[in-house]
Amino acid sequence: MAAALFAGQIAHLVESSEVSSAGLSVGEIDDTVVPPEVLEVMAPYGIDLRGHRSRALTRSMVIETDLVIGMGRRHVQEAVLLDPSCWPKAFTLKELVRRGGLAGPRRPDQGFRSWIDSVHGDRSRASLAHRSVADEVADPYGAGLERYQSTADELARLTAQLAGLLWSEEVETLGG
Repeated sequence: MAAALFAGQIAHLVESSEVSSAGLSVGEIDDTVVPPEVLEVMAPYGIDLRGHRSRALTRSMVIETDLVIGMGRRHVQEAVLLDPSCWPKAFTLKELVRRGGLAGPRRPDQGFRSWIDSVHGDRSRASLAHRSVADEVADPYGAGLERYQSTADELARLTAQLAGLLWSEEVETLGG
């Protein structure tokens, strides 16, 4: 849901960017279809995920990406285990939005990598050992439709905030 929402929000802002998603349950996740609850809660956002198929996170995915965003700390931990050098570019979504808000929006003259480095700042790998509910997006899997809706709404808000931090000039120009 987060990847689809974010991709939709930045499609008009960025000429060439790729947003993709992957999960952690190796072997069980590949080719899994989207739960019907996800289809229902994403429809009001104009997003149809019927063709989406889940895939497991791989080391090459982590190496090749500019930014790793997990919904929870475990996602970040797994990415760092696959490629320890990805630590400076691996965040939970809530952590990235929170730290990005403190660092301030990316300036027009600032490269993407430079902004990510400033947001990473003084983070310690030791923080990977701690879990904070404040940095976790609740996984609605197996819960009722209301929980899926709540998660979709939270993800829409967080991904919009992230888009605003990364491309604030463009968002302001478009009246966002």
